Amino acid sequence: MRRGADWVDNERLITQSNEFMSSHTDSKPWTVPALAEAKHEGRRLVMLTAYDAGFARALDANGVDLVLIGDSLGMVVQGHYSTLPVTVADMVYHTRAVASVLQRALLVADLPFGADATPERALEASLQLLQAGAEMVKIEGAGFKLEVVRHLVEREIPVCSHLGLTPQSVLRLGGYRVQGRGDAAERLRADARAVVEAGASLVVLECVPTPVAAQITADLPVPTIGIGAGPDCDGQVLVLHDFLGLDSGHRRPKFVKDFLAEGGSVAGAIQAYAAAVRDGSFPDAEHAYAS
Repeated sequence: MRRGADWVDNERLITQSNEFMSSHTDSKPWTVPALAEAKHEGRRLVMLTAYDAGFARALDANGVDLVLIGDSLGMVVQGHYSTLPVTVADMVYHTRAVASVLQRALLVADLPFGADATPERALEASLQLLQAGAEMVKIEGAGFKLEVVRHLVEREIPVCSHLGLTPQSVLRLGGYRVQGRGDAAERLRADARAVVEAGASLVVLECVPTPVAAQITADLPVPTIGIGAGPDCDGQVLVLHDFLGLDSGHRRPKFVKDFLAEGGSVAGAIQAYAAAVRDGSFPDAEHAYAS
């Protein structure tokens, strides 16, 4: 079969990506125990969302450690106002697509709204996601979710907890606002300790003041991943469309940076983001929240 220009360009991209990987990262596949090792060693974790095989392949080849199938797909892929309409079937479909190409990055998938309402429902949804290729599920909130976390971990399902601004709580919160300011800071710290005690192996902190996120990160034995939570977290995550500067139809959060403008290509943008996370230059004060 004739190999055309597209194939040649793809081979060039793969070669460049492999060179980048060999000089900047450990090429071994990521595992759940390796996350705690990275925190102990002071290695910052690089995470981005993906929803299809094409972008997942690019993330995997250019230094991303964790790929998140976020229920953010409801907003940036499906065009909804919030993440609430996303179903387990949606998450399974996109998880399977991304899992089909990943070789190195650890794959995390969100439990969508309502799927974690009870331990039994969470287990059923999590089994579907793991069977589609996920290696960890993400659950928003603490409170009654602690029972859910324990239920899953006891059944060998790794859990990432998501605290701070939890998008599935948008109706109760009345919008997307910074969390953990003032008296709420100690409650957030207590929630972070509680989810880890329940068995969470990773904690995402969204829209949290930098000093609060730094305190939580220092408190916990497991890594924290920040999104609008300042530079002191153990890693960072952004939504793919935000990271590429695409118009998602929603107000652009303060913590978002367009890395495509800096990197010049998708591969270059991913490499620039990975380097900035690892050297601590992203996020800076411009992309974080004060107390």
